[in-house]
Formats: sequence, C-alpha cells, structure tokens
Amino acid sequence: MDIVNPKARAGWRHEREEASLSDVYRSVQTQKHGTRWRRIAAFVGPGYMVAVGYMDPGNWATSLAGGSKFGYALLTVALLSNLMAIVLQSLCARLAIASGRDLAQACRDAFPKYVSVPLWAFAEIAIIATDIAEVIGTAIGLNLLFGIPLELGVLITALDVFLILYLQKIGFRWVEAFVIALLGIIAVCFGVQIFLADPEWGAVIRGFFPTTEIVSNPEMLYLALGILGATVMPHNLYLHSGIVQTRAYGHTVPEKREALTFATIDSTVALCFALLINASILILAAAAFHANGKTDVVELGEASSLLAPLLGLAIAPTLFGIALLCCGLNSTVTATLAGQIVMEGFLKIRLQPWVRRLITRAIAIIPAAIVTIWYGDAGTAELLILTQVVLSLQLSFAVFPLVMFTASKAKMGELVAPRWLSGIAYLIAVLIAGLNIKLLFDFVTG
Repeated sequence: MDIVNPKARAGWRHEREEASLSDVYRSVQTQKHGTRWRRIAAFVGPGYMVAVGYMDPGNWATSLAGGSKFGYALLTVALLSNLMAIVLQSLCARLAIASGRDLAQACRDAFPKYVSVPLWAFAEIAIIATDIAEVIGTAIGLNLLFGIPLELGVLITALDVFLILYLQKIGFRWVEAFVIALLGIIAVCFGVQIFLADPEWGAVIRGFFPTTEIVSNPEMLYLALGILGATVMPHNLYLHSGIVQTRAYGHTVPEKREALTFATIDSTVALCFALLINASILILAAAAFHANGKTDVVELGEASSLLAPLLGLAIAPTLFGIALLCCGLNSTVTATLAGQIVMEGFLKIRLQPWVRRLITRAIAIIPAAIVTIWYGDAGTAELLILTQVVLSLQLSFAVFPLVMFTASKAKMGELVAPRWLSGIAYLIAVLIAGLNIKLLFDFVTG
C-alpha cells in the first residue's frame, strides 16, 4: 500500500483500497539506484500501449475517408488531436502517481453513485465502440491476408484474451514488448507505402496548418470529429492511469516527481510516434486516392484492393493488411485491459484475473460480433466512422473529471497540476465539448 500524503488523502471521500490491476501492480522494477537513462528506460512501455489507441482500425477508417475526400486538409486535426492527447495523458500519469488511483477509482471515490454509475455506463459504451472498431479491423485484416470470412475473423479475435493472460503471467513487460514489436511492424509497412505513394510534400506541410473550412463544412467537421474521437480516446485515459502503476516507483514526493517526469517522457515520445502513423494513413489516402480522383474511398477492404494498381506494386495491399492486422491485435489487447480497469474501478468487482478478462472482453465482443455479422462487408466503413464519432461524444465524460481531479490541491497534494497546465486542459475539455455540441446541432437540423 502506498504512503499517501495526508493532505492529498483529505481530498478524497475514502481511503484508497485495492490497487489498480492488482495482479501486476508495481511488478516492474524501476532501477532506483541505476543511471538516469536506466531509470527512464524502466518507465518505457505504458506510453506505447496508450499510443496503440491512437492508431487503431477505427482511426484508419476516419483517416482514409478524410484523406481520400479532402486530401491533406485534415492533417491539422490529427496534429491538434495529438497535442491534446499529450496533455491529457500526462494528467493521467499525474493522477495515478499522486493519488494511487486510476481514473475509474477516482470517479467512484469523488462522486456519489448517481454520478459515478452513469460515468461507468458511458465508459463501457466507449469501450464497446472501441472494440467494435478493433474487432472489425482485425477481421478485415485476416480477410485481406488469409481470405478468412469476417464472421469467423470476429470469433478469432476473442483468442487475444488468452494471449494477454499468458503474457501477463510471464510478466507485464512481455505485454509491452509484444505491443511495441507490432508497432514497429506497422511503422515499416507504412514507411514502404508512403515511399511508393510519393506524396506532394509541400501540400503535406500545408495540411498541418488549420483552415476555417473544417468548422464551416459539416461533412468535414463530421470527419474531423471522427479523427478526434479516434485519436483522443476515452478508454485510453482509464488505461494509462492504471498501467503506469505497474512501475515500482518510490513513495516519497521527490520519487513520485521523478516517476511523473519519466512517465510523461514515455507517453509524449510514444504519442509523437503515433502521430507519425496517423499522419501516414491520411497522407497515403490523400496521395494514392484523392490525387487520383478517388474521393469516396472509405472501406478498408476497398482501399487495400486499390493500392496495388495505384502504387504499381503487388506487395502494397499485403503491407496494408499486415499493418491493419497488427493494429487490430494491439488495440484489442489494450482495450481489454482498459475494460478491466473500468469494471474494477467503478464497480469494485473482485474476480480471478482470467474471469475478469473474459467478462470485460465479452461485454465488448458480443455486440461487435452481432454488428459485424449483421452488416457484413457493405456497412463496415460507415460503422467504423460512426464508432469514432460516438467515442468523441463520450470523451467529455472522462476528460472533465480528469482535469478537475488533477487541478485539485486537496486531491493531488504537492503534485497538483500547475495552473497553466490545468488552464490548457480545461480549454481542451471545453473545445471538445463545444465541437460535440455543434456536431449534434448539425445532425438534428439536418
């Protein structure tokens, strides 16, 4: 049990109880007496697991649609979303290290049941939306590479639960190594495809600068919000605040400050890597499809089949399929862990680890399977984009509590977020809420 600062404890209604992800809590040593670089290296991992959520198959769908229809214009949204993510994920690490609670536990502790239970429901909806995207993406990847029908592919994705169990049994570092290895494969696949697509780099650079058309054009705003929902994902906020506690950092304030610094470095570098992948998806769509007059490419399967003739190399669709499959596998692993954190944190359900994982996986995979079987090939693209917009609409219910907690001196003690950081975070929260209100207004008014 952590030694919690009495001033920080006073801000919470209850004492901290069972640790987040208790079976792997503080299981990774942090080289307290090693060199600075060795201590930093000990914290590398959680950020890359979080980064997975910023390049999941749902993100592919929104980026492909945005790039094929509007060229490079939405690159600025990917950049802005990533900057928001860096700020919010740093707050997740701060909350976990300062209070010893993940975001779900903090919500349960800070709010009465009539508030915390709806927040739990919204978090579960976000995880279901996430898993629908990831299961469909993985199934499409299996279909592209091996010709496996989508319905069977969905069922195969359920096996990742046992993969997580095995990897965590031999050590949480193996889970992180698995995720980072797949991220490396994804990067290589996209590097080759971007080289083959040969985009107009001047237009790429201009795409990172904002334009008012993104807000004034409802169709562009819908895709922009989809990209935002696919980038800054609600379940990632719960996930990061849980897995950062797998590190055995010290209990004193200076040790916690150092842990916070290293955890923030880890997540910031990992999210910069995620931006490169996100931008690559959109750049590939703009260079391969928009530049060739194909402005309505939204389906992952269709995109894969078009790459070979447009890029002039038969291996291009295979690289696309490999990257998609790796993204899907990675994302389902992290979403499963996020589901566990949400269920344990909000509901205080204590079960054997394998039972917890099967339950949290089933909550998400059953609706994903039903939807996939119902829609088949035809509607998967629209469904993927819709899931990302749903995620964007759910985001405020995770962001506002996170910002409130980390800005509270009573709850955070000496590790309370600086006023300038809280100010930026509140601005991000209000911006996200405002964009979502506009999206709903445009939807209602037709």
